[in-house]
Amino acid sequence: MPTTPPPPQIVVMGVSAVGKSTIAAGVAAHLGLEWIDADALHPAANIAKMAAGAPLVDEDRWEWLDRVGDALRAPGPAGVVIACSALRRAYRDRIRAAAPAALFVHLTGSPDLLLARAQARTGHFMPASLLASQLATLEPLAADERGFSVDAAPAVDDILDAVVSGVRASYA
Repeated sequence: MPTTPPPPQIVVMGVSAVGKSTIAAGVAAHLGLEWIDADALHPAANIAKMAAGAPLVDEDRWEWLDRVGDALRAPGPAGVVIACSALRRAYRDRIRAAAPAALFVHLTGSPDLLLARAQARTGHFMPASLLASQLATLEPLAADERGFSVDAAPAVDDILDAVVSGVRASYA
């Protein structure tokens, strides 16, 4: 008896200002999936801490990562795309504990590009001053992790094309 594959569980990951929310929303729209910004899943204390310019420590992140995993595990019937930093292997492992089939799409960019984007943003709780700590924390996807990387420097439509193609190939 054939089994139905689980709906797509996609995490668009990377440091602040790499374009996670924009790309995750675009991928979701292209593929007809729900999209969630993991920033909305942070406990209020985490947002207050980051807004004050203090980086999160691992103990701050565990509850949030559990919420991300839960959101991936219980997607709508079509699937879900979540924009989430998922900077370290341990964080991705925590997400995979709840959603083992998660596919990680790592958006990458030069520090200069990311800093320029972070400084140009308005109304975001994450100050540009925390970018350096995120870059220091970042552990790119390992060869044994399900996912792929995409350069975030090109135009948004080009990034979306690359990500959608990669997702389709991963779920073929």
